[in-house]
Amino acid sequence: MEIEVTKPAFQWFKEEFDLDEDDYMRLFVRYGGCGDIQKGFSLGLVKEFPKHKAVDTDVEGVTFYIEEEDLWYFKNQNVKIKYSRKKEEIEFVHGE
Repeated sequence: MEIEVTKPAFQWFKEEFDLDEDDYMRLFVRYGGCGDIQKGFSLGLVKEFPKHKAVDTDVEGVTFYIEEEDLWYFKNQNVKIKYSRKKEEIEFVHGE
């Protein structure tokens, strides 16, 4: 399982979360929302230091990660985070 963050998505994160080198961005599962990997759940994002990271990727010194407790949600599928210029927001694509 891998996390990919496109350059436009990374720029969005830098601006929205005021990211600097050595920061951490967690992808986590939350109840409700419009997630399409598991019905009834969706992804949340928070800038926080990891406790038990299971999967991570580094983009220009910023670590994007998923904790062990949230792995069940992804069903061992890769996650790509991209930016939609049309919607002006990030999107999660899974299974690639």
